[in-house]
Amino acid sequence: MELQPKTQTALITDTLRRQIAAATLAPGHKLPAERELATLFDTTRITVKDALSMLEAEGLIYREERRGWFVSRPRLVYNPASRSHFHALVAAQARRAETRVLASRWVPAPCELVAEMEIAPLSRLFRLCRERRIDGRAVLYVEHFLRPEWFPGIERQDLSQSLTELYRREYGLEYGRSRFDICPTAARGEAARVLNLAPGSPVLAVSRINYDQHGRLLDCDREIWRHDAVRIRVDSQHRRE
Repeated sequence: MELQPKTQTALITDTLRRQIAAATLAPGHKLPAERELATLFDTTRITVKDALSMLEAEGLIYREERRGWFVSRPRLVYNPASRSHFHALVAAQARRAETRVLASRWVPAPCELVAEMEIAPLSRLFRLCRERRIDGRAVLYVEHFLRPEWFPGIERQDLSQSLTELYRREYGLEYGRSRFDICPTAARGEAARVLNLAPGSPVLAVSRINYDQHGRLLDCDREIWRHDAVRIRVDSQHRRE
């Protein structure tokens, strides 16, 4: 007797879940194409898609646009309020970090940032867009908006490095307090392209306004994370640096 779709979905998810738990399917392993899985389990591609979507929701696998499905690596534990910058945070969890500058230029301040960054309308900000990878996988698209009065010559700096270290070394500035918002949203435009996501895929947005050690507003970060690559953990005893 042919199994019902619900039972077939459970069979697929249970089989893949067990092989992932046993590391038979290791982190980073590419799964067979949906058509191949449908043949293997003698079912339809719709049923396979349902099963894979369930495992994706659990964070066990992830999908990349035009590349297929992969077994997830461990999520990065991330405290937005901590003092650790991206490369140090990743290294502390025995992972490999990379940063690539996508664009950097002076721009008119976006209208939604005028009040947020306490600047006059039609002010200029320095906009820096970067892609950040963990173990070779693009997991974070981030836009930084810097107030120009604190960062003369910033466009001539190596912007692939930690801004935390750059601010301290070149400008004598250190992060003090931060105000941040965390919200699930959908991948759009450049963020979707950089993260290899289909437009509309779920992502986690972290928006942060940063102040220096003297209480002066420095910059704004807009982070777009692949939702399956990060776990937010806030420890009130730690602050961002």
